[in-house]
Amino acid sequence: MDTPMDGDRPVEGALQDENDSRHISRRPVLRAAIAAGVAVPAALMGVPALARTIPSTGGTLELTPECDDGDDPTPPQTEGPYFKPNSPLRTSLVDAGTVGTRLTVSGYVFGLACAPIANALLDFWQCDNNGVYDNTGFKFRGHQFTGADGKFTLQTIVPGLYPGRTRHIHVKVQAPGRPILTTQLYFPNEPRNNTDTIFDPRLLMTVRNVGTGREGLYDFVLNVPQTTTQPTGPTTTTTTKPPGGTTWTVGTTYTTGTSVTYAGAGYVCLQTHTAQPGWEPPNTPALWRAA
Repeated sequence: MDTPMDGDRPVEGALQDENDSRHISRRPVLRAAIAAGVAVPAALMGVPALARTIPSTGGTLELTPECDDGDDPTPPQTEGPYFKPNSPLRTSLVDAGTVGTRLTVSGYVFGLACAPIANALLDFWQCDNNGVYDNTGFKFRGHQFTGADGKFTLQTIVPGLYPGRTRHIHVKVQAPGRPILTTQLYFPNEPRNNTDTIFDPRLLMTVRNVGTGREGLYDFVLNVPQTTTQPTGPTTTTTTKPPGGTTWTVGTTYTTGTSVTYAGAGYVCLQTHTAQPGWEPPNTPALWRAA
């Protein structure tokens, strides 16, 4: 099973109170404003909240002048032995006959300046209700892309338990043209969180019961430099001509197994997607492999 690997270590120190006022930034205000559909001050535009900073009691949050409130990039974790490429493009891993407690996981993908990242790739995989991974097919496996607001939503079930691990969900996250973050998401108040040597409290979701199911919130912060400066005039788009010997083009939908060339080198598509600027084959190993 998915056992600890050499180099993994538990995180020292206790989990800080998620309602700690020192970690409240302008992002909670933005998340609330976006959800309510109200106007957002220009100084706060494009900056939804980290889910884990939202007080469970609600209420008015004090604005802070800076976006950097101590939220470092989301920590990486081991991939484990059960990752498979070529997962289906889908936001739901369940159907009417799926056994298990329904779980909706949602959140945003941010860069270092707290601005949301559009078209970020998220590839999820997990075990079933009995703690078993599907290694022959693609049950409880799927990838998706964030929307223009950087948001993602996954429909799945609460994963089961198996020896040596606490309850968790695996995920790979990648901004266009940037390195892949491989990590895991965890559930609060799980007894095995205290004994799992891979568990990291920084990766705890905010989870609540909703009817007969559960809802989890988590926002990823990628190590992607950003600027929050707003344009003061009309913007122009400069299109860089692809290098010679290239058949890959922006806006084309590529399916698994499709072959293209880029800068004279051949690549094979690993996951169905629509090509975006920054998703050039040499820059996106989650989508392309060298032929």
